Amino acid sequence: MKLPRRRFLHLTVGAAAISAFSRTASAETYPTRPVRLIAPFPPGGVLDLFARLIGEPLSERLGQPVIIENRAGAGGNVGTAVVVRAPPDGYTLLALSSSNTINQTLYQDLSFDIVRDIVAVASIYRGMGVLEVHPSFPAKTGAEFIAYVKANPGKINYASAGIGSSPHIYAELFKMMAGVDLVAVHYRGTGPALPDVLSGKVPVMFDTLATSIEHIKAGRMRALGVTAATRSPALPDVPAIAEFLPGYEATGWAGIGAPSKTPVDIVERLHREINACVADPKFTARTLELGYIPFVSTQAEFAAFVVESTEKWAKVIQAAGIKVE
Repeated sequence: MKLPRRRFLHLTVGAAAISAFSRTASAETYPTRPVRLIAPFPPGGVLDLFARLIGEPLSERLGQPVIIENRAGAGGNVGTAVVVRAPPDGYTLLALSSSNTINQTLYQDLSFDIVRDIVAVASIYRGMGVLEVHPSFPAKTGAEFIAYVKANPGKINYASAGIGSSPHIYAELFKMMAGVDLVAVHYRGTGPALPDVLSGKVPVMFDTLATSIEHIKAGRMRALGVTAATRSPALPDVPAIAEFLPGYEATGWAGIGAPSKTPVDIVERLHREINACVADPKFTARTLELGYIPFVSTQAEFAAFVVESTEKWAKVIQAAGIKVE
């Protein structure tokens, strides 16, 4: 049936108005029920901890409970897939992290693409790693460490928290940039690795600062450098690795993601409320206390950051030939 032009224009304008009203109504009424925040790692880890730290104030700001649900497995891929497959309505969110961007290249058979299938909603924190050695290790500085390892290629072991873990990737980037041959000894996480480093059985380790800082302060390990571009406020006397290896930077981070087709107005609402939570003095104090740095950005900046992180670690993983066993 052919509609008169006036009638067609009336319907078009009306449809546009209804669409605009629906989007506005969506933002104003969301959420009307509890929101799930999927933490794709077991309880007790750093990502789980920050999911709970952000979940409580976010619940208050949204006026609905934010329920943390741990869905661990396959290095975080199981929980991520749950969010990718969820309805894009803002009621299933992901505790997104640097592990996701590493996994994109590390795992060859993923059913999703982290950049394509997850929208980066808001950032939460950035964390750093640390290059540390047993106190008996001959090198006292980062420059001495590089020189010593170059003089002993393939003879120095370092402890890794596991193949494809953030500390493992940090170490491989260091090896590439410094031109040194360190040998990885892989463990099933930081917990099993630390005792061997503390005893001197394995003399070197790249670790997250949060899990090693007390050992460093107590003198049980010597920190040679942190992996961020600048020094850590928690260890101001420890140089950034970039001070003796220019251009080096490797940091972990976390934020909140949602299924890619989540309405823009809901993404904007979540972004606004999460940023407010991160900027709160109580959250800032707790984050710094844990050895991390609050990470506030625009939604566009965070999305670009995720893309950049994915591309950076893809180059390192491919160059080092890292594969999941």
